[in-house]
Amino acid sequence: MPETLSRRALNRATLERQLLLSRADLPALDAVRHLYGMQAQAPAPPYVGLWSRLEGFAPDDLSRLLYDRRAVRLALMRSTIHLVAAEDCLALRALLEPMLERGLRGRKGLAGLEPSEVGRAGRELVEERPLTFRELGAALAGRWPDRDPADLVAAVRETVPLVQVPPRGVWGVGGQPAHTSAEAWLGRPLDGAAGPAEMVRRYLAAYGPASVMDVQQWSGMTRLGEVVRGMGLRVFATEDGAEVVDLPEAVLPDPEVPAPVRYLAEFDNMLLSFSARTRTRIMADEHRGRVFTVNGIIKATVLVDGFVRGLWRVASGRGEAVLEVELFAPVPAAQRTELEAEGMRMLELFAPSAQVRGVRFV
Repeated sequence: MPETLSRRALNRATLERQLLLSRADLPALDAVRHLYGMQAQAPAPPYVGLWSRLEGFAPDDLSRLLYDRRAVRLALMRSTIHLVAAEDCLALRALLEPMLERGLRGRKGLAGLEPSEVGRAGRELVEERPLTFRELGAALAGRWPDRDPADLVAAVRETVPLVQVPPRGVWGVGGQPAHTSAEAWLGRPLDGAAGPAEMVRRYLAAYGPASVMDVQQWSGMTRLGEVVRGMGLRVFATEDGAEVVDLPEAVLPDPEVPAPVRYLAEFDNMLLSFSARTRTRIMADEHRGRVFTVNGIIKATVLVDGFVRGLWRVASGRGEAVLEVELFAPVPAAQRTELEAEGMRMLELFAPSAQVRGVRFV
């Protein structure tokens, strides 16, 4: 019989691999590589995510990676925008391409069109100069005037690896994202050498132990059971009988090791990378409705003792920045004090121009 891992054991293992059990002394690029994709629908979350995970992180550490083309933002897992290292962009995009293209099957506006043909036309346009989706749609409509520009853009997005070029994603800089192809931006072709087993290994190194359903939830891919079974992984059971696997060389931390409070950003990859059955390692089922909104927003959360215990947001204006913390239930005084101290450190970094800063429990 496989060894049973408690909810707390899974929690501590995943926190350690997510660099949330203690801040890591790593360069930002090494952390991005290790995390194997950070949710990046909005510009700010990767910065908050790295600050929560790294010792001495400053926003310019990530902005430089984007300008230097060592990290990029593009649609990858689950067809959502992720921040990844350049080499992972090339490998993952090639591996995930069939999954991404499946997302076009339900678009009636593309009926009778070959998406790859639209993709080729779109690639030529964005490689001439980076374009916003509005600009790309208008240009494609000149060739297919009877089609919805949004459908044409979707065909390009899912068949061509479109990276968002800086200044999109740069700390403190706004504006609509403009896109070009990953090959043009990085000067290299997609790398199809890495297979599904390598993807599973990298996922487990950052999120494990995990089930096959977890890997599929994270990646958007299906039918990974045979791949996982052929990798010689360690097998465990959860308290409710689910099967999870892990790398043979992985060391599991003591379940009783203390976990510091942490502030997770909106859309943090920790909350989106597990199936419903094993997500309880980080968040109780009864809290899901308060974190996952009906319009697809994943709210910024507070970790206390390693589990989601509340939400946070910054209210700012007139030289004041206040971190508002909404706890789901009271926490011990020591952890409340820790939340205040951690919150003030975050405001010092992310609201440096505010004359007044504070943490308010609401």
